Amino acid sequence: MTTHDNGLTRRSFIGLGAVLAAGATAGLAGCAPRSREAGLAPGGGSTGAAASADWLGEEPALGSVARTEECDLLIVGAGTAGLAAAATAADLGLDFILCEKTGTVQETREYFGAVDSPYQQAMQIAIDKPKLLNELTRYASGKCNQEVLKVWIDESGETVAWFDALMQEATGKPCVVDVTPEHATGGTDYYLPTLQHVWLTPYEPPTRNDVFAAHIEQAGRPARFNWTMTRLIHEGGKVTGALFDTDEGTVQVNAKNTLLATGGYPANPAMMEALSPATLAVCTASSFAPANTGEGIKAGLWAGASKDRESATMIFDRGAVAPGVTCGYVGEGDARMLPGTIFQENIGSQPFMKVNLHGKRFVNESMPYDFLCNAAGQQPGGVWCQVFDANASDDILRFDTIGCSAFAKQMMAVGMPVEEFCAASAEQGILKKADTLEDLADQLGFEGADKESFLAQIERYNAQFDAQIDDDFGKEAYRLSAIRQAPFYGCWFGGTLLTTIDGLTINKHCQVLDGDGEVIEGLFAAGDCSGSFFSGNYPEYLVGVACGRSTTQGRHVARYLAGEIS
Repeated sequence: MTTHDNGLTRRSFIGLGAVLAAGATAGLAGCAPRSREAGLAPGGGSTGAAASADWLGEEPALGSVARTEECDLLIVGAGTAGLAAAATAADLGLDFILCEKTGTVQETREYFGAVDSPYQQAMQIAIDKPKLLNELTRYASGKCNQEVLKVWIDESGETVAWFDALMQEATGKPCVVDVTPEHATGGTDYYLPTLQHVWLTPYEPPTRNDVFAAHIEQAGRPARFNWTMTRLIHEGGKVTGALFDTDEGTVQVNAKNTLLATGGYPANPAMMEALSPATLAVCTASSFAPANTGEGIKAGLWAGASKDRESATMIFDRGAVAPGVTCGYVGEGDARMLPGTIFQENIGSQPFMKVNLHGKRFVNESMPYDFLCNAAGQQPGGVWCQVFDANASDDILRFDTIGCSAFAKQMMAVGMPVEEFCAASAEQGILKKADTLEDLADQLGFEGADKESFLAQIERYNAQFDAQIDDDFGKEAYRLSAIRQAPFYGCWFGGTLLTTIDGLTINKHCQVLDGDGEVIEGLFAAGDCSGSFFSGNYPEYLVGVACGRSTTQGRHVARYLAGEIS
């Protein structure tokens, strides 16, 4: 099989084994928290990759089965994409089976990015679709398929109209559209269209995925839980179903079409080390679903699929850690994990002053979540310290951030004290508080020349606030803040890994492609196990695009197979 530029195949992965062993994790952080005295190189050092070279492994052999089932559409994964596909299939009367390897419906991300929804139309919110298409393409450095992007742009509004009725009936709560403020962000001009839709049930059932699950159960098609896919059934460039480990033994499902909706691979240390070492070099904590171990991507590759050449991850700048902890895995073998125990300390996304291990600013703090983390990856240990004072609440209101970082603004607006907002890190003693800046520096672990540098940096930052100009890194004036009013606060951070968003190469109908760009008959992929959409990063300023993409793609596959769209 010839490998063209559209992606990597199983054969090319095998050929890369020696390369991976030699240097795939260059820059990967080490295996234990280290002190500032360890002489860290930028990015936190490196570890060997020999254990990661064979992350794909061999496809399990076909064996005896306990029983066989038949369907027209097999959906693997009861998460965002899979449930949307199943709920749509139920509406359209398709013969389908939905399988999920865990015992429950997967987590719902409450933010849903959509274009031209009924809500946006009623609010007369106009979105420049060609500009949005090219903004997404710019984020991906062109390493995407614009026809795949257009499916979300063109169909997400209809997707909202479809499931809004289900949400209203189940929850009695309306959709809220978070209108994006018109202001410069990140020290430059980003396109910030109003995309975010939220049904206000993020912390109590029924969530959107719960509603979808109930909808398919009412249609007589409940999900099969604790069914773990072991491999696809394929021959001659065609997929005809899959094998599952179940409580009954091995079950074979024969299907005319199979949709992989199994999520990414953030919970698979071998895949992360081999495919996305740069992510581990900037992360201290995780917020991913433990079931997202990449089996759908591996099964697709065994069946002849190609995959995105470069990784893309969702990294949030919220992995609060104690002084001295740096980025990268701790532990050994399959038990490797990121060291942080605070998975999402939201205040980390606020553009307060941030400094490196030597007490120096290194970046415009008003950047997208992962841009900040990647910039920290160029610094010793990959971590940074965020500092603010007693006026933090007023500062956060003025900063006026968007997306889920705006949660801080909402809580400050209703009078929540900063220490209560940061309860997780405060209770663990990770958030440091002091009446003097010298005491704060000591608590944060700054010593000697680094402490002098830290205190001098605060003095310079205060002067920049007074002058209302950041002549070091060009941060917007309204996102500068003074550090003068006791008590003073500081906390060390690294990135929080939410998920991976690179996967199997697909076309606009989510059909999986082989290394020649040809469709693998009977195989589809949607959501985080699919590719062709993101590359290198998550476009954080296009709020909710990942969840919107996954849901829209899942619905698109069912509509395509039903003949509703072509």
